[in-house]
Amino acid sequence: MRACVIVFPGSNADAEMIHTLRDVCGAPTTVAWHTDVELPSGTDLVAIPGGFSYGDYLRTGAIAKTSPIVGALRAHAERGGYVLGVCNGFQILTEAGLLPGALTRNLHQRFECGDWFVKVTSEGPFTRSLGEVWKLPIAHGEGRYQADPETLRALEGEGKIGLRYCTAEGEREERANPNGSLEAIAGIYGGPRKNVFGLMPHPERMSEALIGGTDGRKLFERVLSQ
Repeated sequence: MRACVIVFPGSNADAEMIHTLRDVCGAPTTVAWHTDVELPSGTDLVAIPGGFSYGDYLRTGAIAKTSPIVGALRAHAERGGYVLGVCNGFQILTEAGLLPGALTRNLHQRFECGDWFVKVTSEGPFTRSLGEVWKLPIAHGEGRYQADPETLRALEGEGKIGLRYCTAEGEREERANPNGSLEAIAGIYGGPRKNVFGLMPHPERMSEALIGGTDGRKLFERVLSQ
């Protein structure tokens, strides 16, 4: 599988994403710039990394969604291509309408940075082993997932809530939710075949034992094995 990482002005986790895909997981990986109008030929997986695209002006992801490359991204998703949005990438996907809901200011109004636990609550191209608990780092000020009740019911009913914040034992508790996300949502699927996935934690920052753990590598290995 061939991967492509889209870089926007203000992206700051692109090098880590490229390293994880190319060097850790062995996927041929190219880079697309926000002004490109096409993805590299043969792209199977598009990854949008974390950061502060366009300085997070207006709203996180609000300007990035107007970039020329987003048209190609949307076409890729509509034909069933895999799309992964991490942190700011998740925010961009919701702003672009490729995922439902919105990422808003953390409930306690502070930037949150540290390792937290998430539980796999739905199987799909990026997640496997229901009930498995991963430790992943987060780094965001606008990571509180919100959606209207109808959208939340649809996500639940269609099995599209892929990850939820939890304790180390896999339990949902208020203290284990770092940003106040509704239903403790950490990551969701979109698209009829769950080919689009967005999450606030950074799996690329927990993909090697040298940097603290390998739980994040499971997500990449899962999709790259499709």
